[in-house]
Amino acid sequence: MKRLMMIAALCAAATLAHAETKKELVQKVLLLQQPMIESIARSIVERPAAQLMQSAGQVLQTQVAADKREAVAKSVEADVKKYVEESTPLLRERALKLAPSTLGAALEEKFTEDELRQLITWLESPVNKKFQQVGPEMQNNFVQKLAAEAAPLLDPKLQALQQKLRATFAAADAGPSAASAAPAAAKPAASAGKRK
Repeated sequence: MKRLMMIAALCAAATLAHAETKKELVQKVLLLQQPMIESIARSIVERPAAQLMQSAGQVLQTQVAADKREAVAKSVEADVKKYVEESTPLLRERALKLAPSTLGAALEEKFTEDELRQLITWLESPVNKKFQQVGPEMQNNFVQKLAAEAAPLLDPKLQALQQKLRATFAAADAGPSAASAAPAAAKPAASAGKRK
């Protein structure tokens, strides 16, 4: 009986020696989430680059001579690509350094050790890995279908907004004569409101 108790005690001690601390569990979750962290960093870099490309495309169409557009477009594209290639590793490195003090701190505060173990089990599971693999394809299909359905809903609103913005810019370009006429027209309406 003593021998059995001694073996059980040794097994318990070995288990405790191999048990991971909460900090180690959090580090493991962060390691498993590294692709997501890197993806966020990449999207932070790429989002303004895409916006710049879109704005540049509009400028190309309206302010660059047709015979020079292709060359200017290639130059702009090369500059934006260089920005993305240089900035992505910098931000990825910063994100990975920041993750323990932000994501890691939240995990440590909000999850128990048991919950962290369950989370790790899920993150390492074949089902999660499969979900991560097919996720981008599913998301892409969803975005394409939503965009197709959004066009008839949003296009009229966007066209109305564009017309309103053109009118706003046209009024601003008209100069002080248009600006002084607008307040003068508004004064009688304000006086009429007082009479009521």
